[in-house]
Amino acid sequence: MERFQVKFQGVQEIYNLACPTSPKDFKKNAILTAWTNSLGTIRALDLAVKYKAKLLHFSSSVVYGPRSEAEPLMKEYQYYASSPLTPRAFYDEGKRFAETLIYTYRQQYGLDAKILRIFTTYGPRMPLFEGHMIPDFFVAALDNQPLVIYGDENFSTTLCYISDVVDASLKMMASTEAGPFNIGNPEEHKISDIAKKIIKMTDSKSEIRFADPLLFMSRLGIPDISMAKEKLQWFPITLLNKGLEETAEYTKANKVKIDWSKVEELKD
Repeated sequence: MERFQVKFQGVQEIYNLACPTSPKDFKKNAILTAWTNSLGTIRALDLAVKYKAKLLHFSSSVVYGPRSEAEPLMKEYQYYASSPLTPRAFYDEGKRFAETLIYTYRQQYGLDAKILRIFTTYGPRMPLFEGHMIPDFFVAALDNQPLVIYGDENFSTTLCYISDVVDASLKMMASTEAGPFNIGNPEEHKISDIAKKIIKMTDSKSEIRFADPLLFMSRLGIPDISMAKEKLQWFPITLLNKGLEETAEYTKANKVKIDWSKVEELKD
């Protein structure tokens, strides 16, 4: 801490993004995830109280509960019932509890603590072979390997490019707003269509395969970003094709030779 002059200058802003998110290692990281969302958040909040710092907490769309097909658009004030006793509750309930901690500290200490609810995000520098869809698709396509979709041909998602999420975060920290605000792109895409785009974009000979869904990869709702537009003057500006092109260039520049037999072993 001293090398960053914290002892003398203090801390002005804290961005709390800590939480394991690897779909492949989701179950293995269960205890770590539960601790991160509880004790980890408390420690970040205590640091903010100590230095009277602003804190921006990155929450998740999972706090709303399961997607309603009748009303898939998620609004900040609308929640759906979900069980706290499920194989993935350590993540979902952990994210809810973390928000409760933010709210409680704000009430008790007058802390300038803010919440953003992040929907599915993609872009350069995402880790490979941890079950993250877009980077794994690109590496597979560049090596002419199958693109594996963990779901059926109707499985869909929303995708927000990372620079748009960063822009929202900076605007939120600079504002007087506390949130929570949805941050995501409300355009929904079939994952099979995205896979086809990536195959075409990379001139790949890959095929598309379907597999059983991973526990982490539940189908999420669509973000209603009306409040972020109104309060932060924010909305996503990066088109999907542009974001995929940027991600492709990064992957090409940073991809190493992959031993695909070892990848199959990791999946098992």
